[in-house]
Amino acid sequence: MGSIGHVTPQRLKFSEALPLRSGAQLRDYELVYETYGRLNADKSNAVLVCHALNASHHVAGTYEGQDKSEGWWDNLIGPGKPLDTDKFFVIGINNPGSCFGSTGPMHLNPATGRVYGADFPVVTVQDWVDAQARVLDALGITQLAAVLGGSLGGMQALDWSLRYPDRMRHCIAIATAPSLSAQNIAFNEVARRAIITDPDFHEGHFYAHGVVPKRGLRVARMIGHITYLSDDVMEQKFGRQMRAAELGYSTQDIEFQIESYLRYQGDKFSEYFDANTYLLITRALDYFDPAREHGGDLSRTFASAKAKFLLASFTTDWRFSPARSREIVKALLDNKRDVSYAEIDAPHGHDAFLLEDPRYHGVLRAYFERIAKEFQA
Repeated sequence: MGSIGHVTPQRLKFSEALPLRSGAQLRDYELVYETYGRLNADKSNAVLVCHALNASHHVAGTYEGQDKSEGWWDNLIGPGKPLDTDKFFVIGINNPGSCFGSTGPMHLNPATGRVYGADFPVVTVQDWVDAQARVLDALGITQLAAVLGGSLGGMQALDWSLRYPDRMRHCIAIATAPSLSAQNIAFNEVARRAIITDPDFHEGHFYAHGVVPKRGLRVARMIGHITYLSDDVMEQKFGRQMRAAELGYSTQDIEFQIESYLRYQGDKFSEYFDANTYLLITRALDYFDPAREHGGDLSRTFASAKAKFLLASFTTDWRFSPARSREIVKALLDNKRDVSYAEIDAPHGHDAFLLEDPRYHGVLRAYFERIAKEFQA
């Protein structure tokens, strides 16, 4: 299996306003994207990869001159890998509202000439999918071989199957759910409050004050990171290991190794992620509930889907549990859709969808080989 090597992000500028679910519009915006592999003659081998909360368009490969710039799904995507770029043309798009290049809260609002900050409009999964569709229009791709995503990316893949059923042949949704549970919304709200109550937040206009609400971002990341790991992994990695040989008898200093690890993750996150982006993306997670427009009936929701589906979940993922994936599987079977489902016994929790588990990668490799046969025949 080879490496994609160095890649270069590309930009598209859109002058036509993007209508948003909130009723607002996003005007004069840019979207950043990357592509890997080659588009075949009839443009039938394109795969869109949708990113999750703190990821971006940089799905695979590296940036020249940056040693630690490997794409977030590089173990999955590349020559000879499960999503083989010798066969497929893979597209990663950074969603609007992000802090990784596409127009977001850190950019200038054309209506005011000032940085958006908290004035950036609230965006939804549906808005992101509409934005992605515009990128594909610009690339001349009318139908995708597949849309792939994990977690929040999986929600986008599901939404593609519902709102653009004729523009995709396969939907691959990993470690995802048809909507967030009350517990998940609660975790998101606590994380948001950590940011909003940071004195440096300034109601979202901290850019004008020359500060960043790093304290809130650190706590938000610590809360989120706990939910991404399983209890087994945390116990195996850290258990009750102490930072020092003797107890410090302190309520504020680090005593346990797990505390040190969480603080490290929080510190790192606060250096690169935007606070307003965090609020926007977690709210988009909360809002995703396509069955709401169908009286809460998930089977009715998927009646319009035409794609073939692969869903995969992980036994120790308690944030997006296998039971939530099975809800989607049942709804698809109720509509007699072609669906495959893999429930993988992995110890890593929600983060398993990012890791190189041989069983998980085996499932994806077999499925993409099946897709490749459709346009290689």
